[in-house]
Amino acid sequence: MKRVLVCGSNGLLGQRLARLFHSDDEYEVLHSSHHRSFVQSDILIDYTQLDISNRSDVKSLVTSFRPDVILNAAAMTNVDACERGREQAWKMNVTAVENLVEVSRRIDAKLIHISTDYVFDGKTGQYTETDRVNPVNYYGKTKLAGENVLVSSGINYCILRTIVIYGTGVSVRNNYALWVINNLQEKKPIHCAVDQISNPTYVHDLAFAMKQCIEYNADGIYHVAGAEAVSRYEFAIRIAEVFGFDPELISKVKSSDLPQLAQRPLHTTFVVDKAKRTFMYNPMNITQGLKLLQEELTGIHLN
Repeated sequence: MKRVLVCGSNGLLGQRLARLFHSDDEYEVLHSSHHRSFVQSDILIDYTQLDISNRSDVKSLVTSFRPDVILNAAAMTNVDACERGREQAWKMNVTAVENLVEVSRRIDAKLIHISTDYVFDGKTGQYTETDRVNPVNYYGKTKLAGENVLVSSGINYCILRTIVIYGTGVSVRNNYALWVINNLQEKKPIHCAVDQISNPTYVHDLAFAMKQCIEYNADGIYHVAGAEAVSRYEFAIRIAEVFGFDPELISKVKSSDLPQLAQRPLHTTFVVDKAKRTFMYNPMNITQGLKLLQEELTGIHLN
């Protein structure tokens, strides 16, 4: 039986990992985040409070639990907030990774870590794992620095780069799909970038990929993203179609017209062939992902 420590369990991805592992007896899993308790009351899990940016707390917990694998689903991901609060962004996206690397080396654990399309400058799209990185904002720079900590660490690691994660959970921060849904539901007009193009990724696909990395003992860097490339505007239109909202509320704008503090890379589509070959990654298309999201939001079922 493999022992797994999950960091960031109260986030969108962390909650999905809790559900995924909850139904699998082959793992002994300890979930953690900086909150005092786990936010989902309907499933019983082993949970403890942990701030991964605190070196001594990480060392104490990990050396006592001694996991075979650590899954890091924790990060500061609000791009504009990272631009404003650079010290906090570095602490969460780099220092925390250094702490996890240090204890992983000490107990010979594998570390599986989430990174982002924002390590690229977005000039070409169709990025593979070996393409040149060149972040254009501070969030991307911290995530690249976190990657570099792992790559140069000498430990057993796996980095999954992903794009525009969407889904729902208890008290999760607004992701792009939820932002669109909430506004259209209230009949509020929204402006969506027609020049930001990427592969929106349904959260279950990403959680499944992290678990597959353990099953297939994958290492190195992998691109894990949704099956279709769309602009933010097209994604919003697809949301309106699936949920039955008025598409007339959605207007096209350029990224430069939006009130965003940090520069965004524009074309960050991924090639996911390596993940498909290595650990049988088979992502959903946008309609499949949105239909599952709709079922979850209306309470029909939650995977």
